[in-house]
Amino acid sequence: MLKGDKVGLRARHEDDIPILRAELYNDVVNSARADGQPWRPMTAESKDPRLVVDEKDQQTVPFSVVELAGGTLLGTASLWGIDSHHRSAHIGMGLLPDSRGKGYGTDAVAALCHYGFAVRGLQRLQIETLSDNAAMLRSAERNGFVREGVLRSSAWVLGEFLDEVILGLLVQDWKPDS
Repeated sequence: MLKGDKVGLRARHEDDIPILRAELYNDVVNSARADGQPWRPMTAESKDPRLVVDEKDQQTVPFSVVELAGGTLLGTASLWGIDSHHRSAHIGMGLLPDSRGKGYGTDAVAALCHYGFAVRGLQRLQIETLSDNAAMLRSAERNGFVREGVLRSSAWVLGEFLDEVILGLLVQDWKPDS
C-alpha cells in the first residue's frame, strides 16, 4: 500500500465495488461531472469498466483510497493514460461524499505523485478538471501543480458546456515532503 499522511492507496477489493458504485457512480450529478461519458444506469451484476480492475491494461493503475487510521474506504484514485515513451500520465480521483472537505484529496494526490514519480519514474503528471471543481484545483495546486491552460466550453455536463482546467507537474518541480 502507498501511504500518505492520512490516506493509503491500495489495490481495489471486490467488496469496494458496490460501495463505489452506490456512492459515486449511481449519483448522476457526480458521475456526469467526473466522467467524460454520459451517465447510464448499470445493474449490480455488470462489470463496470470504471471499477473492475483489468490486469492486462498497462495504461491505467487503479487504487482504492482508504483512511489510514481505520481502513475506511474513502474513494478511488488512479494514474491513467500512462505513456511509457514520453514518461507521462494523468491523475484521476473521486472521493465518496462523506470523505470530501477533510484533506483526503490533497493527500491522495500527493501519494499518486509519489507513485508516478518515485515508483514509475515518470517525468510529467497532468490533471484535467472542471473549472468549478475548487476542491480538485486546490488539491492539485497544494501539491505543486501549475495551471497550464483552459479548454473553453470543452465538457458537456448535464445540459451545458463547461470549461476544463489543465494542470501539470514535472518531476523536477515535485516537492515530495510538501
